[in-house]
Amino acid sequence: MTLPPLSETQLDALKEISNIGMGHAATALSQMIGETVYLRVPRITIADITEMPDLVGGPEEVVVGITLRIFGDARGTILLIFPRESAQQMLVRLIGHKPRGLVFNEMSASALKELGNILASAYLSALGNLLHMTLIPSIPLLAYDMAGAVLDNVLIELSQVGDLALMVETEFHDQSPSEDVIRGHFMILPDPGTLDVILEAARGGHDG
Repeated sequence: MTLPPLSETQLDALKEISNIGMGHAATALSQMIGETVYLRVPRITIADITEMPDLVGGPEEVVVGITLRIFGDARGTILLIFPRESAQQMLVRLIGHKPRGLVFNEMSASALKELGNILASAYLSALGNLLHMTLIPSIPLLAYDMAGAVLDNVLIELSQVGDLALMVETEFHDQSPSEDVIRGHFMILPDPGTLDVILEAARGGHDG
């Protein structure tokens, strides 16, 4: 799939969609943990999926990956990736403590899956409103491994359907954004045609 360079207007539109979606997610997340959470989208990138391991810190970086399929009027995959330390910091907020050792227990895994579900649902709701489509996330799957292995599993599944990803860098913080920033990568890997539809909507403007 070839893609012309995005204009500033398109990037601004995609960033605004993402900020709206993450704003909804922040509200839901705040309700989930009982304290205010802010989410920020510092950067949006459209990249070849083979570049993704390098974009998240390198193939040997240990990460938590949460994968959901997109169903409804458009298809694709959402992949949420947290570096290990950020995942552990997030778990302090979600369940009150870090997991012991390197293995995430059932409670930790369940909390992170719920986080992925909240983020995906909020983002797809915002995107669906823009596109006038119904977009539904699947049940989330969790992986804990090196980034290369986590991404390889997704890429093997997707190699026949697309080769571009929309990556929305996401930062989570409490009232003091300079402290304890939790960084994640929220990636949308659309099936052929879906990215074109998203970009066409961004190209033509949106309702805000």
